[in-house]
Amino acid sequence: MLIKPVKNMKKVIYALILPLVVVSGLVFANREINNQTAKKPAPKPLTAAEMAAERKKWEATPEGIKYTKWVASLAGKKVFAAAAKIRKNINDYTNMEAVVTSLSLPPGSRLGFGVMARINGDDYIVTFDAEEPQLEQLHSLKVNDKLIIKSHNISHAPKYAYPIISSEYAERDSKAIFQRIHRKGGC
Repeated sequence: MLIKPVKNMKKVIYALILPLVVVSGLVFANREINNQTAKKPAPKPLTAAEMAAERKKWEATPEGIKYTKWVASLAGKKVFAAAAKIRKNINDYTNMEAVVTSLSLPPGSRLGFGVMARINGDDYIVTFDAEEPQLEQLHSLKVNDKLIIKSHNISHAPKYAYPIISSEYAERDSKAIFQRIHRKGGC
């Protein structure tokens, strides 16, 4: 009679140990996979010579040729000259006085929300990477509104006849109407 309870006890012990063995095997296997992926080296940054070689290769592509022609054209020179006028303000992150000239961006633009503005006699596209609560204040802008803007970034593209300022701060009538919210976990 003692034999049946011992056999049942063995079955219970095996039933309890088997899932424990399976789970620990999965955990150990997952740890091995994580260790393998962590051991892959991060790509090395390109050296100056490698960057120059990549740039030369890109300049030989149809897009590179098109860009090079645009840079040498009157339109490209105008964009670069306008960008140079405010480069010091961009580098130093200082105030720039802007007057809104249009509430819409050039046709076909894919820059998100933005306005056209005149700074120091030149026209610029001013974009705002705005969250929902900030959009309400930005939508209240009108033509001829005077703004104070700050930015760390100015860019250009052959598609646009104006430099593109990515605004990080804007105020109207000494009241902040926009401040860029930095995204968590990255850029």
